[in-house]
Amino acid sequence: MIWAAGFRTAVIDPYGQIQISEPRCFADQTVRQALNMAGGGERVRVHLTNRYGRTPLTIAAATVAIEHGPAAALTFDGAEQLIIPPGEEVTSDPMDLPVAAGGDLFLSLYLPEETGLATYSHKPMETAHIVGGNHVTSPALPDAEQVEARFYVSGVDVLTPDDTAIAVAFGDSWFEGVGSTTGANNRSVDFLNRRLKRGWVVNQGIAGNRLLRDEVGEHALARFDRDVLSIPGLTHVLVHFGMNDLGLPGMVGEPPAASDALIEGFKALAHRAHKADLKILVATIGPFAGAVYPGVSTPEGLAARREVNDWIRTTDTFDAVFDVARAVENPEAPDYIHPALDSGDGMHLNDKGHQAMANAVDLETLAL
Repeated sequence: MIWAAGFRTAVIDPYGQIQISEPRCFADQTVRQALNMAGGGERVRVHLTNRYGRTPLTIAAATVAIEHGPAAALTFDGAEQLIIPPGEEVTSDPMDLPVAAGGDLFLSLYLPEETGLATYSHKPMETAHIVGGNHVTSPALPDAEQVEARFYVSGVDVLTPDDTAIAVAFGDSWFEGVGSTTGANNRSVDFLNRRLKRGWVVNQGIAGNRLLRDEVGEHALARFDRDVLSIPGLTHVLVHFGMNDLGLPGMVGEPPAASDALIEGFKALAHRAHKADLKILVATIGPFAGAVYPGVSTPEGLAARREVNDWIRTTDTFDAVFDVARAVENPEAPDYIHPALDSGDGMHLNDKGHQAMANAVDLETLAL
């Protein structure tokens, strides 16, 4: 039996240069979060993080539950309370709790003291429920504040058979699920997992993340070891990067990344994946012409996208390519998302678009 990542969330620096959503502080509050499990198993362990905290994080109680089930206390080296130092992460003791692939694990944390700004994921397409006081064992939180974000949790591992194959989706908002229906688990990675017969794909997308430069979270090359190589049982890595390198600079009056620089970045990812004996599958960069965000859609950025995509489609650098751009583009105007697949902002996919992105992956190349 091996421990494999059944759920992971990439965390971002709330002190980053671009704020996508408002960071939060907590004091004498319970935070309950639904964690949709990519894969299932008979035992679980939970990873909690204070990676970007400036002060120690006190957790006075933590529980997990499956839907309609009782809450069970998490322990950490046998204790139900813990303090996580700034910059650190802890893993709970293993717990006997069967979880099903595609099901939700409900994590409740009681934070008794002033936390300072929280380490969080800003676009998980899931809602956290927040109430005053300690309610980690309460079956329901009827008067809870609802916030679209995920706080202090960086993963859940499940115990699985030795031959379970695990992949990671390493990328940006097109993996994290921006544009899909909140709470519906209709991210591209969710649709891909529903197609798989054995094994599963863990989602490590960060909305706004770049291949080459820190902005929203560390850039891909900087977080590769933490968010890819640390995942237990890993065999494959799927990659979607480049859109934010080409679009986000224009929001602050800077030029987009050069196509040559992006190509070198992709080559570096491939080298590191192969060095770790992983198969790497890379997506073409999705279309973003007509994005509603000022400065994102520029002739220079769109031209670089076409150049990089032509290289991705023809290079032998990767083990496989999945042509997301062709799968979701408007055939009459390929720099644009197809109107039926556009979330409405010209840069992100709706539920049908996320499904089309998942369907672009040839399951034989993924071998799951």
